[in-house]
Amino acid sequence: MFLNEMKKPLEAVLFAGGEPVSEKQLCSILEVDEEALHELLEALERDLETRGIMLQETAGGWQLVTRPECFAYVEKLAEVSDRKLSKAAMETLSIIAFKQPITKQEIEKIRGVKAERVLAQLIARELVTEVGRKNVIGRPFLYGTTDIFLQSFGLKSLDELPALPEPDIDNEQAEQLLLMNLGDKESISSDEGNE
Repeated sequence: MFLNEMKKPLEAVLFAGGEPVSEKQLCSILEVDEEALHELLEALERDLETRGIMLQETAGGWQLVTRPECFAYVEKLAEVSDRKLSKAAMETLSIIAFKQPITKQEIEKIRGVKAERVLAQLIARELVTEVGRKNVIGRPFLYGTTDIFLQSFGLKSLDELPALPEPDIDNEQAEQLLLMNLGDKESISSDEGNE
């Protein structure tokens, strides 16, 4: 009874953890002693024998991993989900990259359209993040690019961004500069339409 009742929470914790979870953490979370945890781990391991995932002890903890014989299929999933950024997202990313830190309102003024949805997509992809608040009435968020942005475009720092030809760059010029100088990286893309 105990094993059947506690296997589900153990599996859920390991699934949600993503990274290896130590035995000490598992004991604390599940409120069991070390002996009971080992029984649970063995029971879960047996249950997973016929499934595409398995329990693995690694890096000082336990985690759920893909079975080696299923790797080729998981690899195909990664290829399918690798989508390009939409024109609107690329345009917004270019504006942020060249004008950061910048508020959503300033982005919208440059683009001439709402940027809320595309900004949320860029944040979800961890290409853009909130970097502070502007010291004006309402204290709007300021946005800037992330280390993932730098990695995606092969930049060591923002200093490697190309110089702007004139003080005020419009959205089309920003996008063209980013594409010409940094390349259209497939790893950050999406099929979403323009916003």
